[in-house]
Amino acid sequence: MKKLGFGLMRLPLLDKEDAASVDVEQVKEMVDIFIEKGFTYFDTAWMYCGFNSENVVKEALVDRYPRDKFTLATKLHAGFLETKEDRDKIFEAQREKTGAEYFDYYLLHGLSESSYKKHQELDCFNWLKEKKAQGLVKHMGFSYHDDAELLDEILTAHPEMEFVQLQINYLDWESQWIQSRKCYEVAAAHKVPVIVMEPVKGGTLACVPKEAEDLFKDHDPDMSVPSWAIRFAASLDGVMMVLSGMSDLEQLMDNVSYMEAFTPLTKEEQEMVKKAADIINSAIAVPCTGCSYCTDGCPAKIAIPQYFSLYNEDMREVETKGWTVNESNYAHLAETFGKAGDCIGCGQCEGICPQHLPIIQHLKAVSAHYDR
Repeated sequence: MKKLGFGLMRLPLLDKEDAASVDVEQVKEMVDIFIEKGFTYFDTAWMYCGFNSENVVKEALVDRYPRDKFTLATKLHAGFLETKEDRDKIFEAQREKTGAEYFDYYLLHGLSESSYKKHQELDCFNWLKEKKAQGLVKHMGFSYHDDAELLDEILTAHPEMEFVQLQINYLDWESQWIQSRKCYEVAAAHKVPVIVMEPVKGGTLACVPKEAEDLFKDHDPDMSVPSWAIRFAASLDGVMMVLSGMSDLEQLMDNVSYMEAFTPLTKEEQEMVKKAADIINSAIAVPCTGCSYCTDGCPAKIAIPQYFSLYNEDMREVETKGWTVNESNYAHLAETFGKAGDCIGCGQCEGICPQHLPIIQHLKAVSAHYDR
């Protein structure tokens, strides 16, 4: 397979305030071009796009192409499991929603210390092995959001896992929280193939400070800024697939343009990317990827990722600029969602955040900036 995968988590929307309002007709066009260019890998999950992503898969992909023309991956998240019976209920619902008779890749979703314990308690690893034995799953693995030590423990305990999906990008490569490099090295030591998620860090690495952008453009003016992030991940030995959450046709066309005949980064380019990471890290306020896991169940219905995005943009502005359009954007969002200052500090968001962010603390900073 070509190394670029279509991540179906951040699809184009008809209503930006409704995660389920996917622009299916645009997705169909994107799917057609993706397959026409020789790419086959599609990645979805139970809760993506307000639980609508798997439905879109059926309408835009499964109902329109022979089963041997694409590779489909989906996932089982512990947050939706209470009993062992729930495993099959969700799995069968996923088969119905997608219209797929089987899944080429099936993942235990977002393993961390707490979710790993729950997957063990509900015997999900053996359950997944049974699905493979039944021919309903071709390859079994898991996606992961925790430190390298626990990853080594899981891979040691479960050598039957055929791949692992890791958050890898040049900004998180040396992060003490995400531990991209350390987790990648653990997977390599276990000789487990890696699928990369968040290579552009939820769009962060598509819109970088001017100093970093100039660094890339001076080297090769024809390559887009996000291309360096995706090519960084795809250049790593042992990486079998790099997922990109493509939100519109323009992003897809850019991605396929350089991944259709992929060329790994040179040593000089790798050093340049590391320098860009230093520049970006010095400018970012809240390293949120916009996954929105934190918003489900928020008692104050706070638009956490959107507020962090606005705040990051404002923190990159010069102090003398004064008013920015993001103040109006914040006020508009607050008409539908809770304000940052409405946070009650319950902590449910921090418990599920894959980036392990101190969300409550960051919301206080956002509130101090906008709730005036």
